[in-house]
Amino acid sequence: MAGLKRKRGRKPKNSIAQNANTTTSTAAVYDGGIPPNPTSEATSQEPPTLRRGRGRPKKQVEDPKNDGGASPERRGSRLPDHAHINGGGGEGEFLAFAAAPTGDPRHAAEVVHSAAKAVPSMDAVVKVFCVHTEPNFSLPWQRKRQYSSSSSGFIIGGRRVLTNAHSVEHHTQVKLKKRGSDTKYLATVLAIGNECDIAMLTVSDDEFWEGVTPVEFGDLPALQDAVTVVGYPIGGDTISVTSGVVSRLEILSYVHGSTELLGLQIDAAINSGNSGGPAFSDKGKCVGIAFQSLKYEDVENIGYVIPTPVIMHFIQDYQKNGAYTGFPVLGVEWQKMENPDLRMAMGMTSNQKGVRIRRIEPTAPESHVLKPSDVIISFDGVNIANDGTVPFRHGERIGFSYLVSQKYTGDSAAVKVLRNSVMFEFSIKLATHKRLIPAHIREKPPSYYIVGGFVFTAVSVPYLRSEYGKEYEFEAPVKLLDKHLHGMAQSVDEQVVLVSQVLVADINIGYEEIVNTQVMAFNGKPVKNLKILAAMVEACDEEFLKFDLEYDQIVVLQTKSAKAATADILAMHCIPSPMSDDLKT
Repeated sequence: MAGLKRKRGRKPKNSIAQNANTTTSTAAVYDGGIPPNPTSEATSQEPPTLRRGRGRPKKQVEDPKNDGGASPERRGSRLPDHAHINGGGGEGEFLAFAAAPTGDPRHAAEVVHSAAKAVPSMDAVVKVFCVHTEPNFSLPWQRKRQYSSSSSGFIIGGRRVLTNAHSVEHHTQVKLKKRGSDTKYLATVLAIGNECDIAMLTVSDDEFWEGVTPVEFGDLPALQDAVTVVGYPIGGDTISVTSGVVSRLEILSYVHGSTELLGLQIDAAINSGNSGGPAFSDKGKCVGIAFQSLKYEDVENIGYVIPTPVIMHFIQDYQKNGAYTGFPVLGVEWQKMENPDLRMAMGMTSNQKGVRIRRIEPTAPESHVLKPSDVIISFDGVNIANDGTVPFRHGERIGFSYLVSQKYTGDSAAVKVLRNSVMFEFSIKLATHKRLIPAHIREKPPSYYIVGGFVFTAVSVPYLRSEYGKEYEFEAPVKLLDKHLHGMAQSVDEQVVLVSQVLVADINIGYEEIVNTQVMAFNGKPVKNLKILAAMVEACDEEFLKFDLEYDQIVVLQTKSAKAATADILAMHCIPSPMSDDLKT
């Protein structure tokens, strides 16, 4: 049975992008639920049979929202198998849209007039052309062949344009074209918010802004409110309009961002290329940005929209700080308290509700005041239910992580907890999440260090995808997956450092089969991150270089011989430097 899939919404510009060495936006699939790099998108993923050995067993198709009560802050790193971003139009995904009424021309004119009235800012919707050059994470001294994609965007006030972050990730050039124009204007990327999958652009050419009325934002729509999605999806070159209603409003897994934020589910078609386009209300106000959809054999027209609260948070964050700083998190893993015996054991009275803290991020500011087994009763004065939800609107409840995501990095929040039957209230400064294995490297080239043919690198989600493909969550070694899904960084600069591969030479005979193995220590000193490892090796004047690897494996090289052989190995493999630029400073 095919797995549920959310797909990203940019479509390929040309067939070159479908080269195997250059994964295009038509090949973007978010497998296993861990947000990948947007360049490996658009091929569909079918959950194969269960496997033994490395990795964890594959899950059967299940409700993507059934998370078993895990913390919202941590659940974002475990996105469902079916989650795809609308990143590229796979072949054969063309959809037939209903034809306009024929017959009475007056009736046709009324239809056109009604559509124009519903979407007054359609001229503010632009087509985004992007050339991407993705780093090669397996060979970090190289980049992959460039490829092109197209998506949608729209003009807002202040001479700015919004689109999706995955539409311009690893960009080398971005161009915008207005509706009805034959001119493409060079754009500058001002900010990229990977967590919320939003990017902000601008154009320096004054001509671009002439005759365009910026889109205005509306309020968060209610269930069954009409929405109209406008963009440039696959199937044609001109603007496209699809209509539907809001069918669900809840905390969603953002496939690209590896996090969970408020999201709208709509039944309007969102296809490849729609990403970044606005969703309008029946009043002509923008209520969201199209960014991903659900593709499954028994599912039709389920799309997802980034709502205005998330959009405004991104815009105001940029305006306040001059850069995107991210969405803060509480930094805890929590457990539901729906079992009455559990509540009684935690010292809760019959009228008290809350969630129990399982673990606390050591790098989070709240780690100094909160403790495991504390029961969080309220956040900023809003009481939390035993299932982790809070009141939202009339007749609706939502995960309390929504309250946290409304804050900005550096803001304080009042948290009331029950500890040993005693109530405490703390003022906690909120910060962004430091992941042990990051989901993105924020437009920087990957780091590496080479000595004696041993290639050392730091693990990231793009690296895992590069090494193990779309199904890296099932194919990668179990220890790496455990660190990815459950590991917590003990310090802000901690990394998981690996021997990525061994470039064969006489100096490293017998070590050729070491691949993707974690480095635990060097000459008896723990390896905290790649930069510290490189500094220790470069400064080593001992007779041997001794690397302690996982599973009690060791590597020993003569110091002088290994360093002397490095230059010849680099020359043989046409590698320009033994280390990346960020390690030289």
